[in-house]
Amino acid sequence: MESDHRKGLLLALLGFAMLSAGDAVIKSIAGAWPGTAIATLRYCIGAVGLGVVLWRAEGRAGFSMPLPWIQIGRAAAVSIASICFFISVFIMPLAVATSITFMSPMLTALFSAVFLKERVPRAAWSATFFAFVGVLIVLRPNVAHLGVAAFLPLICACGMSMLMILNRKAAGAGSALQMQFLIAAIASPILIAFTLIGHATGIAQLHVGVPTASIIARCAFVALTASTSHLLVYLATVRVSAATIAPMTYIQLLVAGLIGSFIFGDHYDLLAIVGATMIVVSGIYLWRRQSLA
Repeated sequence: MESDHRKGLLLALLGFAMLSAGDAVIKSIAGAWPGTAIATLRYCIGAVGLGVVLWRAEGRAGFSMPLPWIQIGRAAAVSIASICFFISVFIMPLAVATSITFMSPMLTALFSAVFLKERVPRAAWSATFFAFVGVLIVLRPNVAHLGVAAFLPLICACGMSMLMILNRKAAGAGSALQMQFLIAAIASPILIAFTLIGHATGIAQLHVGVPTASIIARCAFVALTASTSHLLVYLATVRVSAATIAPMTYIQLLVAGLIGSFIFGDHYDLLAIVGATMIVVSGIYLWRRQSLA
């Protein structure tokens, strides 16, 4: 049992760390191709790969679409979150963008009151307020330099929170593999539409040219690492409870910080570190209160 517990924690750590590694690959494409197009290609590749696996595992039955409006909502939420995050890592340090997305657990607790009619515990309100102060501290230099674009990671966190809410509404409607495939398959046309609209605006940063082999390979790598990381986290929950591995997600911030510092030369001032710490502490506090409830 103790061995399974250690393996579960290790799998979770590896899975979450891989997500930040994939984000670093996305950041390496900055300036070469727009974030909208990268998100589109990443999900199209993911949809094809997951579709093949789903066909082998479940056959034709796996390609049904239970609760269609919920599935479309899940795909729309992840599409908006992906575009906002991909663009944000282009224009700000990786760890800064990553830390702000950790507002998601607090926002999910608040959104559950609106969309699921659940009672919001006092801990959620206090954690959200404390975390939002941390977000403002982290964004301090970026708002002055980037304007409203600095809030893209916060929009990403809202999108991921809505995804969590809709995931709960879709719980039990199909297998985990089918649910993952449906997100990628439905998100792909939504992202294509966003990409074409962005291209049509004439904004230089959203112009979609022909991707190089290197860009395609990097997008494929991100699709592979993201799918693998989700699988590793799933395997971790088989060995230990989801509540036990939840704090392991914060390894993403450490990995993002190290990659940003050593590879991209991002430097973080003391206030940014304080703000990021406030966000993380808020998330851990909320998780602890919920797990003890």
